[in-house]
Amino acid sequence: MRPGTRIVLGVSGGIAAYKAVEVCRQLVDAGAHVSPVLTEDALRFVGALTFSALASEPARTSLWDGPDLIPHTRLGQRADLIVIAPATARVIAKYAAGISDDLLTATLLATRAPVVVCPAMHTEMWEHPSVQDNLATLRARGVHIVDPESGRLAGGDEGTGRLADPARIVAAIDAVLGPGDLDGVHVVVTAGGTREPIDPVRFIGNRSSGKQGHALADEAAGRGARVTLITTSERAASAGVDARRVETAAEMEAAVLDVAADADVVIMAAAVADFRPKASAAQKIKKAEGVPEVVLEATTDILAELGRRKRPGQVLVGFAAETDDVRAQAADKLRRKRLDLIVANDVTAPGAGFSHDTNEVVILGADGLEQNVGLRDKRGVAREVLDVVVPLLRRTGA
Repeated sequence: MRPGTRIVLGVSGGIAAYKAVEVCRQLVDAGAHVSPVLTEDALRFVGALTFSALASEPARTSLWDGPDLIPHTRLGQRADLIVIAPATARVIAKYAAGISDDLLTATLLATRAPVVVCPAMHTEMWEHPSVQDNLATLRARGVHIVDPESGRLAGGDEGTGRLADPARIVAAIDAVLGPGDLDGVHVVVTAGGTREPIDPVRFIGNRSSGKQGHALADEAAGRGARVTLITTSERAASAGVDARRVETAAEMEAAVLDVAADADVVIMAAAVADFRPKASAAQKIKKAEGVPEVVLEATTDILAELGRRKRPGQVLVGFAAETDDVRAQAADKLRRKRLDLIVANDVTAPGAGFSHDTNEVVILGADGLEQNVGLRDKRGVAREVLDVVVPLLRRTGA
């Protein structure tokens, strides 16, 4: 399992729910980012606080109890894999029938990620034709089933139906995830907006939050890449991502050029300032001193410099945040800066661009590619971008 792999752990209402605590712990120990989702009935057997303490983020128990307006969509789109452990006969039936009346079942219908179902129930229930038919339906749809084990069941009787051992469940997840399509590839990503100081208090900056760059770093790590993230943002990086914090354009330039020569892919998602004050005051400029004259000078165009230095086989991806003539402006930058790909967006479009959790972009390629990516979660945009990068890497022989 690659560090940073995003796993939704669904826990439904059976006595075996206590074993899901160990599944959660083992997944986190393996480097996964675990998002627990507990059904209402699961809370009769285990507490949400236990999973919140062990997992990568607080446990969720309802469509309505969190800050997200559409939590099932966000969970489903961001997940690299969803595992249900334990999966009761009821949850299996609802999933097979497409019923989404709680957060867990809604998330299952809102994902394209692989799903691992780990049934647990009494022997008579496990052997019932309806349960077996539902499991056959899920298998036919590509859902992975980790069959239960035989042994002592709740109530003291013996038979088949006890939840698979947590280590076996984690091994099954590893087998499903397999090697990523960026396994062994070194990816450098930049994120955030630079701050160019006027004095120790004030700076020239921009509205970039770093969300899209961090989403690209997380997605690359989840696909097996060795990721170096150079960011101005204070956002937490996923496990397995080597995050290096910078503030100014000069600091970003030094950090990027230090690692870019060794990289197979460089993705410049950061909003680097084009200009900076030629001189920064050593002390705070007082209002009583009058309006200061701030003389600007150009910063280094890091992306253009990377284009000049690009070695054979390396894939270079730029970003273009525009307000008008988006395709034309992006196509010009693609050509001038010797890029392989450029990802462009209109930052004035509703729900897209700076600070939003969603984005809408067009990907242009030096080979004539033009791919529109509609409004979606920024992790989803990152997935689309890397889906274009992977075959390009293979063609260049990197």
